Amino acid sequence: MAKKVRVAIVGLGFGAEFIPIYQDHPEAEMVAICRRNQAELDRCGDKFGIKKRFTSYEDLLRDPDIDAVHINSPIPDHAPQSLAALKAGKHVACTVPMGTTLDELNQLCKAQRKAKKTYMMMETVVYSREYLFVKELYDRGVMGRIQFLRGSHQQDMDGWPEYWPGLPPMWYATHCVSPCLAILSSLDKPALAEHVVCHGSGRIRDDLVAKYNSPFAIESATFAVRGSDVCAEVTRSLFDTARQYRESFDVMASRVSFEWQHVENEQPVLHTKGLPEGDIPRRIKVPDYAGRLPEPIRKYTGAIHDATHLSFLQGAGHGGSHPHLAHNFLMACLGSQTAFPDAPTSANWTAVGICAHESALKKGDKVKIPEF
Repeated sequence: MAKKVRVAIVGLGFGAEFIPIYQDHPEAEMVAICRRNQAELDRCGDKFGIKKRFTSYEDLLRDPDIDAVHINSPIPDHAPQSLAALKAGKHVACTVPMGTTLDELNQLCKAQRKAKKTYMMMETVVYSREYLFVKELYDRGVMGRIQFLRGSHQQDMDGWPEYWPGLPPMWYATHCVSPCLAILSSLDKPALAEHVVCHGSGRIRDDLVAKYNSPFAIESATFAVRGSDVCAEVTRSLFDTARQYRESFDVMASRVSFEWQHVENEQPVLHTKGLPEGDIPRRIKVPDYAGRLPEPIRKYTGAIHDATHLSFLQGAGHGGSHPHLAHNFLMACLGSQTAFPDAPTSANWTAVGICAHESALKKGDKVKIPEF
């Protein structure tokens, strides 16, 4: 591999937001983009000055000048495209989820071990400001003993195209599952879910039910953490449920607990044990963690606005996570650190949702999460 990681981005909707990050990263070379639509491919290539363009993913994988692919394609393509890239000897970053079946997850973990290349699921929440803040508090011992974890991801997907209508809520659950496991993890010892129990609640419209045979408006699950006395609860909705968009994560701990903000533009809350009742909760301003990044990409956390890339900074969202994700992936490709989450960890986080939906269809039966 060249001194710099030569990156190709696949999927240029959400994926285009990562282009300027890779272009400015000192260890990356943004060499190619891929999209089926030639006109949109050229529009993006012209905007960012990228000469190498592919409408064929297979042609991209045959290019020896590409070290790594960052996949931002539709959910049904995640596993097949990731598998093909690993088999072609490329490092893989892929947006969530890793796949939609346990077999896909198994195949990807086996392919990653065989290829000896980096695989990283690009889970935004575990690199958001709020998560980095509460993780720092926990690792410093401020929070004390974690007693319980809760995640919630609610979104109205009406009007979204193709594969989204009727999608089982828990198939896209990593945004609420991942922080509950990541906070208990270290880079050399990830916390993994062991088994899950889930109940479906309510019913979506019949035309939505037909596609996946999944009737539930909301799926709510509890899962146990392997080798731990801590369990977590996660709730997910996609259709026919009135709620402002929210990805959230709460930590109940012995000394200080953390609650994610309830609505947009609020601040999170810390609850401190031992204070007078009225003083226990206080809203806090979460700091920006751009200082953890190489200087040229710090602006992409959103804390510093740059007129050249303003539209992408505004559109990126996800709590300033995008440059952290790109940086971690690049450092893993270069062998400087372990990808987080790596392939087995990504599989476990994704399997929680797959197994939870299976449990909901079985009216709350406990489902063991396989090892990867």
